[in-house]
Amino acid sequence: MTGVKLFTVAADEGESRLDRWLKRRFAQITQAQIEKLCRTGQIRVDGGRVKASSRVSPGQTVRVPPLPGPAAAGPRAPREAGAIGAADAQMIQAAVLWKDEHIIAINKPPGLPSQGGSGQGRRHVDGLTEALTFGYKDRPKLVHRLDKDTSGVLLLARTSRVARGLSEAFRSRSTRKIYWAAVAGVPSPAMGTIRFGLVKAPGHGRGGEGEKMRAVHPARIDQTEGAKRAVTDYAVLDALGNRVAWVALVPVTGRTHQLRAHMAEIGHPIVGDGKYGGSGQDNPGDGWGAQLGGEISRKLHLHARRISFDHPVTGQRITLTAPLPDHMRRTWQLLGWNEAEVPADPFEEMS
Repeated sequence: MTGVKLFTVAADEGESRLDRWLKRRFAQITQAQIEKLCRTGQIRVDGGRVKASSRVSPGQTVRVPPLPGPAAAGPRAPREAGAIGAADAQMIQAAVLWKDEHIIAINKPPGLPSQGGSGQGRRHVDGLTEALTFGYKDRPKLVHRLDKDTSGVLLLARTSRVARGLSEAFRSRSTRKIYWAAVAGVPSPAMGTIRFGLVKAPGHGRGGEGEKMRAVHPARIDQTEGAKRAVTDYAVLDALGNRVAWVALVPVTGRTHQLRAHMAEIGHPIVGDGKYGGSGQDNPGDGWGAQLGGEISRKLHLHARRISFDHPVTGQRITLTAPLPDHMRRTWQLLGWNEAEVPADPFEEMS
């Protein structure tokens, strides 16, 4: 049996039925169990009673009671106060980029999941937030997520009210995120927009890590069941010949694996992305693909570099920048790319 847990609906989870939201997080739970737990008031949303068919929105808090069976291995609440290891507490505290009394921003390390899932245990950002209370009674809440192997800026709200405000900013797209990536080859033209839709491919794992998205031509999105429109802006910042490019990416929409799937679809997968072809792409011409050798091809080169958002309390426009993780910094040094020589936002002239 697991203990009672509170989860915040993330901005990128959108509006959805409560039963579907629960099944995505807890693969072992049945529809009958969900309906019974709702009927008896054990599952609640923002403290209120709900039905299985009720809809949940980003920023809302879902109370999940103890679930039966050994398969209850969905996302876990953080350990009891004081139970987080000293090394993990130090690591997550060192990742803090900026904070005030309402918001905490961290530079998420690559390899650390944002939330729990199948086989991930308790070592994820959400499970370590007990070390980020900094004198507050409640632990901060995730308002969006990054893939496990993607590093960079991740925002946490210190109160439920701020979580709702930030979630609304993500939904309204007033929040602007810029990612940096190394990709195989050099996209042409040097600046453009990718508009392929995305749909879940069959056969993904219940924890989400095995999930893969399939690109759908824009003309076929409406005819493809489950497909959602997705838009990504890209700009080439530098390149090594025609072998590998440093690109800036802006996810105009926020779909699962959007940047990874979009870059792969246009023939330039992100370096180190085994799921979408970035760790073994073949270029018959000179034998060079994303397989750049050694560590470079073994680690995903995707980093949430910069985020700008309107502070939900002060109204001030906040812009935060996250330093590159060690493996990307070493790659940039190897390829002779200089962070100081590129614009912070290469898309400003487009907007």
